Amino acid sequence: LNESFLRVDGKGRKQRLVPMSEAAVSELRSYLADPERPDPIRGQEEFVFLSNRGKAISRIMVFVLIKQLAEAAGINKSISPHTFRHSFATHLLEGGANLQAIQLMLGHESIATTEIYTHIDRETLRHEIETYHPRNQSYRPTPEKTDTLV
Repeated sequence: LNESFLRVDGKGRKQRLVPMSEAAVSELRSYLADPERPDPIRGQEEFVFLSNRGKAISRIMVFVLIKQLAEAAGINKSISPHTFRHSFATHLLEGGANLQAIQLMLGHESIATTEIYTHIDRETLRHEIETYHPRNQSYRPTPEKTDTLV
């Protein structure tokens, strides 16, 4: 926490360091200091999120919690932990992040796997052009947009 990084143990026993924002570090410090947080049982001290019994929560439990929170927030689409990974990578890429840095944070062995996000970004761009470019034949301006067209 002092260096604002979190070590993540992923699939296939892959480990990676993920940078954390100041806000995330602050929230994590509060969570760890919460007297309601169960004490970890022996051998579980390195895990952050614990069950009521003090054991690390399972990946299935993370999936269930995300589904419940999305539903409580009124989100009607399917959301999973992978949705967060995908959004994280896409937003980094759209913000101009280096593809190799994204590869490291996601734990991809091959840059080709990370490059999938560049394809998705291009698809988004294609959709935006097809939908909104004035010279696109399928473009149909709405009345409020007609007076802004050149």
